[in-house]
Amino acid sequence: MKTKRAILPLLLALFGPSARGETLPVAPRLGVQLWSVKDELRRDFDGVLIKLAQMGFQGVEFAGQFGPYRQNPVALRALLDRSGLACAGAHVDIRQLAPQHFEATTAFYRTLGCNNLVISADRRGTTPELVTELGRELTTLSATLATQGMRIGYHNHAQEMAGTMGSTPWDLIAQNTPAEVILQQDVGWTVFAGKNPVTYVQRYPGRSVSMHLKAKLPVGAAGKPLIGQDGTDWKGLVSAAHQVGGTQWLIVEQEEYPDGMGQLDAVRTSLTGLRSAVTNLNRR
Repeated sequence: MKTKRAILPLLLALFGPSARGETLPVAPRLGVQLWSVKDELRRDFDGVLIKLAQMGFQGVEFAGQFGPYRQNPVALRALLDRSGLACAGAHVDIRQLAPQHFEATTAFYRTLGCNNLVISADRRGTTPELVTELGRELTTLSATLATQGMRIGYHNHAQEMAGTMGSTPWDLIAQNTPAEVILQQDVGWTVFAGKNPVTYVQRYPGRSVSMHLKAKLPVGAAGKPLIGQDGTDWKGLVSAAHQVGGTQWLIVEQEEYPDGMGQLDAVRTSLTGLRSAVTNLNRR
């Protein structure tokens, strides 16, 4: 018995939570927002998805471009499957989820295996006086989508991060929606607005189900708009996403292409920078 008592602390020190029977958070998967390669998609939709998979991305997030598959989600799902890509989510306009469009919109994305529908922007989200109204609509949509195994989310730009932390429009959106509503933080815009993206992950635990990882330099800052070549604490952010955020998808978004880089090259470079930040995560 004494021997067992002596060995137990050593096991806990060596193996941590797993030795206590606790479940470790699963490391997020790596995706890419297809808006990042929008021009390339117009030239060769199928080929670009295959190239993204070959780079090492595990999923793609749609943003309104479907190539020749706009009316054929079954064929688009087949392309994803052949490429080895999952649907990491989709950016939608909130009007696409109005009652007259709801069934068609959700059926399309369910066919793709898409569970996360994220509102890309809404003027009410940047207007403190209207945020409560937006919160009510997101709350209603959250409950309705849950019956279909789907979730609603909201995505920020710099405007949602304006003001004092705790009372920004982003905070008001969070405070006026249930925990099931995804707060899809766009890290680039958060940094551009002068806020710390790690703090916002920690402020709303479990709600960063998907995140946009984008390097965007504040005015006057040194560096390049590529992940790992800017001043963002990517390792700290990824760690917070993994441990606190409940993050399932880390989604690379590229909107700037420095030094004459092509869209695919810039995305590949940012993915390389991101990989160095996820090296120590528990992957399984």
